[in-house]
Amino acid sequence: MKIKKIILSYEELKLEPKALIAMTSLRQSEFEALLVDFTVAWNETTGSDPSKGGRPPVIKTMADRLLFILFYLKTYPLQEVIAHLFGLSQPQANFLIHRFSAVLSKALEAGGHRPARLTDEMTARLSEEMPQKLGIDGTERRVQRPQDPVGQRGHYSGKKKCHTVKNSLICGLEDRQVKYLGPTHEGKKHDKKLCDEEDIRLPEGTELYRDSAYQGHEVPGTTVHQPKKKPRGGTLSAEDKAENRFISGIRVIVEHIIAGIKRCRIVKDVFRNTKEGFDDLAMELACSLHNYRSSCRYQSY
Repeated sequence: MKIKKIILSYEELKLEPKALIAMTSLRQSEFEALLVDFTVAWNETTGSDPSKGGRPPVIKTMADRLLFILFYLKTYPLQEVIAHLFGLSQPQANFLIHRFSAVLSKALEAGGHRPARLTDEMTARLSEEMPQKLGIDGTERRVQRPQDPVGQRGHYSGKKKCHTVKNSLICGLEDRQVKYLGPTHEGKKHDKKLCDEEDIRLPEGTELYRDSAYQGHEVPGTTVHQPKKKPRGGTLSAEDKAENRFISGIRVIVEHIIAGIKRCRIVKDVFRNTKEGFDDLAMELACSLHNYRSSCRYQSY
């Protein structure tokens, strides 16, 4: 049997800065800094003792392993495609996607880039940081149409007119970091219901910006800035319209952060993976990579 030749390798790709960013979302300096944490996480997860034996790894260098998983998250190719580009079979590619994702998650968490997943964890972190304005929003991702009728009804989003999953996000409006990533829910759930179920709480005195979808949801101890809805059969005053524009101008930063997260096409395109829980891990990795990029590029805050 003829052995496939690896087409993609970091040693060649690093000589093409634009291609590296297009394929991984990272610059060379960012890639190599993350590689240090990825290597540590790999050794802690899998062990690094060569005397243990076993089959030689298909992707031999640590840089190419990191390239493999970043390329997958950023471009989201079919597994047959990424298998061909890295000289693998499709089952090997499938196995390595999940293995490398777990290592990357651990590396990003070790670097402090993983968003909080629980409210208590978020409030503890925020209490140790400089106070700043926060924004909250929900974001939906398209998924393949579930096979069972119950799943179809639960995941059908009237807003997007397709089947989706949804997460709540709380973001810093100054440092543009994702502070909190809620659990992955079916797309039919309303944003306010997600907050009620997740028991969203924030440190005393926080200023929170949000849209009108959260009407009626209370966050104790916070100052909430939310656009006013036009009364039924009436109109908003000029002052109310000006205030709504002011709030929207600040809150739009959350939309920019979501766009940064969705640079990883795995959370932008229709999600195809079927392994349980991987839809949530993919969103966590995309948020963590956004936090990593913004921490590397915007150090002023």
